[in-house]
Amino acid sequence: MTKKVRYEVSDAVATITLDHPETRNALSDELLDDLIEAFLEARADAAVRVVVLTSSHDRIFSAGGDLKAFAGDTPTITKYAGLHRFPRLYQLIGDLGKPVLCAANGDVLAGAFGLALACDLVIAKSSVHFGCPEINVGVFPFMISALIYRNIGRMKANELMMLGEPVSAAEALDLGIVNRVVPAEDFDETVRDWAQRLAAKSPLLMRLGKDAINATRDLALADALSALQARLALAFTTEDIKEGVAAFREKRLPEWRMR
Repeated sequence: MTKKVRYEVSDAVATITLDHPETRNALSDELLDDLIEAFLEARADAAVRVVVLTSSHDRIFSAGGDLKAFAGDTPTITKYAGLHRFPRLYQLIGDLGKPVLCAANGDVLAGAFGLALACDLVIAKSSVHFGCPEINVGVFPFMISALIYRNIGRMKANELMMLGEPVSAAEALDLGIVNRVVPAEDFDETVRDWAQRLAAKSPLLMRLGKDAINATRDLALADALSALQARLALAFTTEDIKEGVAAFREKRLPEWRMR
């Protein structure tokens, strides 16, 4: 079966490209399986320091869930069993130990909106829109509501989910769900620049830091601070923290030892 996701590695950057344009990169079971496989490969490859998630479609990053499958005649128990792919993918991105940059070069809709929110950073082309239009076709964004509520204030989150109307990239920036909005002519270069800058950081400290964020962001403050204190103490034992400080003092580029 033809893969619906492309996976390429260059200069410590793994690029995962949604590549089923004829369905507008609908998040079918097959495409989700390919995505999970690609992220697992990136996690296992020590040479990969950062992951860029993007699309080969010229206008759509992904239209979200596969509506044909939602309304198909497949037994309900089979549909239910297949739903594990969404939480598994979102959690895999959080647990990856490497930064994930979403390069939103087309409209990010429905389940793909959740996919973007699961990433660590989002760069959006100025022409794109974000939204969860499921309610307009008699569905509700159940799986991504948890991600929406963790990233957007309650009233705006409800508006997005209940009215089903998209927001522009500029509005998404105002909502704090993208890091940068870039004109089309500067988009690819900006993505490359951010990916290279991320890849230049200590992979070990980046992993320790991302793991700490992922483990503590939903904890009560006292519990989070206690856990973070222990993780900072662990970071003190690494050679990379010593190398980073030494390089800063000596005004040179660090040579990460990853230990």
